[in-house]
Amino acid sequence: MRIAILGASSQIARDLIFSFSRTPETHLHLFSRRPGEVTKWLADEGWPGRYPSDDYSAFSDQDFDAIINFVGSGNPSQTQALGNSILDLTQEYDTLALSYLNSHPQCRYIFLSSGAAYGSSFDEPAGENSKASVAINGLQEQDWYAVAKLYAECRHRSLKDLPIVDIRVFNYFSHTQDISARYLIMDILRAILSGETLTVSTDNIIRDYIGPSDFYQLVSGTLDASPSNDVIDCYTCAPVDKMSLLAAMQEHFGLKYEISATPAGINATGLKKNYYSLNKRAEKFGYRPANNSLENVIREARLALQAASKV
Repeated sequence: MRIAILGASSQIARDLIFSFSRTPETHLHLFSRRPGEVTKWLADEGWPGRYPSDDYSAFSDQDFDAIINFVGSGNPSQTQALGNSILDLTQEYDTLALSYLNSHPQCRYIFLSSGAAYGSSFDEPAGENSKASVAINGLQEQDWYAVAKLYAECRHRSLKDLPIVDIRVFNYFSHTQDISARYLIMDILRAILSGETLTVSTDNIIRDYIGPSDFYQLVSGTLDASPSNDVIDCYTCAPVDKMSLLAAMQEHFGLKYEISATPAGINATGLKKNYYSLNKRAEKFGYRPANNSLENVIREARLALQAASKV
């Protein structure tokens, strides 16, 4: 299978590229705005010349069986910095992929959406019958990311004859991610490495952290299944609440933390108490997660800390 990876410089894309590298029958072509960086990354990983890396001007002239679109924002600080430009960014590269599908209707398209497409209200986890909620008369900066993803999904459902599957990522964690990123897991890792005490808020939020192996299984199942126009949510065997996560990180890695009534961290897309999904629609694509959130976090955190300690 020939697969075009759009946004190949993103970390989740690179993790998937690494997973695909174990299947020699899969031929990847990597596209990004900075192809030189991707080429260097391939060389650093010991894969010089393994996959072609180009900018988007070379995309339309190729023949692909599938497109996977990772273009977007990878962490809260980046989302905050992009602001309303995320709307144009998302539409630009989604349009690039859709234009290709119009002339290559047999090509599959996987679009990386987000749980944020449901809106900012997560008093309860998302489910099969959940409705998207947008404060249409009071849109704020933290809404742009959700609206960009929701609009893209609406476009895709309107093109019901094209093989497009949107995958909503809620929380993804890998040991390869930027440890300086401002979200809870990375705040925890930095505190462990520095020995400092991490201050966290009293909100006992619940998250579902999918890891690289289960994400690869989900994407592979989507590509192997019969073509369809659909949307699926990422999930693991079980989510984890913040207090349980902190206790586990203390037990396994010696994390020191304290709880404060003062909010901590960056809130780029709105406070989401139960930011995970009970929608198991991905089962129709053969997806069966192998791990729960806490198992994913402990495994990937151990690898991240080992790597950081060698620097």
